[in-house]
Amino acid sequence: MTLPSAVLQTGLLPEGLNVSFKLLPAIIVLGMLLLFLAIGFVFRVADTENMWVAGRSIGNVENGMAIGANWMSAASYLGMAALIALSGFYGLAFVVGWTTGYFILLIFMAAQLRRFGKYTAPDFVGDRFNSDGARAIAAITTFLIGFVYAIGQARGMGLVGLYIFGDIGLPGLSGYQSMVVLMMAITVGYLTISGMLGATKNMAVQYVILIVAFLAGLFVTGFTQGYSTLLPQLEYGMLISELGNEFSEPFVNEPYYLWIATCFSLVVGTCGLPHVLVRFYTVESERTARWSTVWGLFFICLLYWSAPAFAAFGTDLYGEQVGAVYATEGGMTSAAGDVIVVLAAQLANLPQWFVGLIAAGGIAAAIATTAGLFIAGSSAISHDIYTNIINPEATQRQQVLVGRLSIIALGVITTLAALDPAAPIAALVSYAFSLAGAVLFPMFFLGMWWENTNRAGALAGMTTGLTIWTIPMINEVLPNYLGGVEGPFSAALAQWVPAIGSALIAVPIVFVVTIAVSMATEEPDMETKRVVRQCHSPEPMSQHRTAEDVVATDGGDAPADD
Repeated sequence: MTLPSAVLQTGLLPEGLNVSFKLLPAIIVLGMLLLFLAIGFVFRVADTENMWVAGRSIGNVENGMAIGANWMSAASYLGMAALIALSGFYGLAFVVGWTTGYFILLIFMAAQLRRFGKYTAPDFVGDRFNSDGARAIAAITTFLIGFVYAIGQARGMGLVGLYIFGDIGLPGLSGYQSMVVLMMAITVGYLTISGMLGATKNMAVQYVILIVAFLAGLFVTGFTQGYSTLLPQLEYGMLISELGNEFSEPFVNEPYYLWIATCFSLVVGTCGLPHVLVRFYTVESERTARWSTVWGLFFICLLYWSAPAFAAFGTDLYGEQVGAVYATEGGMTSAAGDVIVVLAAQLANLPQWFVGLIAAGGIAAAIATTAGLFIAGSSAISHDIYTNIINPEATQRQQVLVGRLSIIALGVITTLAALDPAAPIAALVSYAFSLAGAVLFPMFFLGMWWENTNRAGALAGMTTGLTIWTIPMINEVLPNYLGGVEGPFSAALAQWVPAIGSALIAVPIVFVVTIAVSMATEEPDMETKRVVRQCHSPEPMSQHRTAEDVVATDGGDAPADD
């Protein structure tokens, strides 16, 4: 997905958006941010179990809400509607991909990962394959996913913040950049205090805020503008024919292959995202893990069913009041697209405080996901690299300190990168999905479902996946920061191995490499195989027990039923 240079200018304000300080919306957002800080303080943590897995105490509905908030980032709340508005049919790849991935998680991974019972995704990789090298690669990948994914969240917070607080501009920074710095500082502040326990409590609150804001905005915009009377999710179809072929005709904006590549990468990426998988470690049992996934899918679908309608309303209002949406020169920019939800409510002449509520929902979505990403990234550094590799004798106090410092470091580099982002929100997020799908998903799936997957196979597969993901990133994304000339080889690579959908090529290759190397080398020991079998046992386990605990006491010979 090549982006025009004008789109990449951080000084470019979203056209049509009323960028000015607004008192009531500012009060709403500041009150919301203070609430997040207060919850983080009340549920502040001092030990590793609460820091990383919330004491494994979260129930299914609360965890389902946390999954929804953790998942429905700025990419879902803002970026998905933006992709549908700007690219029409192609944008539906994000709806299909992100939703389908959860069915795979529900059927094949949720309960099994909970029974394995670790703190982090790299923890699973390191212990399942008995390899500090695999643990280190998974930890670095987790940190990198958090960094790339969070850039999109910071961009969303910065753009929405412009509507609420105006182009305030800190010294040396534009209004957009100032918003990024301020919002990220608040997010990092409450996370360093709260850890996973406080973050989970906040995510439940953030879900309520974002879904109420999104659905209320959709229904009111549709009703006041005559687009819908009862169910805008169904009635917006009458509007599609008026929006042009660019919106409704399949594969006008992007080719069929890119749609498939993007969709596939989002499906497998969903199943490999560390901040999603860690939600299964925070619950009481494998049954709760399954049910929380069902609840999460329900909560997610409420927004995903609605996003195409909001995109259609916003596109029509933009075309009527701002300018041609798909014009070769002067059409809708990605900056305007990324705030199309807020822009639609503003162009519908809804009360300023109401538009502010919709904007607050976008900020809540971005902060909730950033929280999950930063917790996963910091736990990878503190728990998996520092404690398991560098300093096995580290005290809980030292581990929590390193975790908090990792959150700050991740916040700083994310903020710096988001000052001049290389792509729209949804595209930035998709790069992280491709990485998760290429490197981590094959290890989770094979590690849980094929007991003969071994250390050598995992190392070979993860290295292969990381290499395949890196090549198109260097080819497409790095030149946006450094500049460069596109040659014929570069264009062919971007066509067949696009950065936004590279997992389509990477995942089959990684599966083949991992299986082939595992078959050619020594099998894992019998204890590891018994742990894998125990992850499929029908026998329930208590809240703090894991498959390894069962194997240590009774051999783990319970039959599998999955």
